[in-house]
Amino acid sequence: MSLKLVFLGRLEDVAGHGEIALDIAGPLTLSEIAERLEPQLAVAISAANVRIALNGSLVSPGGWTAGNGDELAFLPPVSGG
Repeated sequence: MSLKLVFLGRLEDVAGHGEIALDIAGPLTLSEIAERLEPQLAVAISAANVRIALNGSLVSPGGWTAGNGDELAFLPPVSGG
């Protein structure tokens, strides 16, 4: 089973990749996913201003799980003008 993580903007720089595939045994919460990542990346994706999309739909930081075949995209705040 596999879960796809997508990192956009500055989070891609922190991750070192635009995407990571996690091998999973079952559905995971955000905190369980963060535990499997490098500490610096775990902190970055857990920031209050990072939005999360599960299979293309924005979700709140808690109250969901991601499982086999799901895609989680982490969206940092945008800046510019």
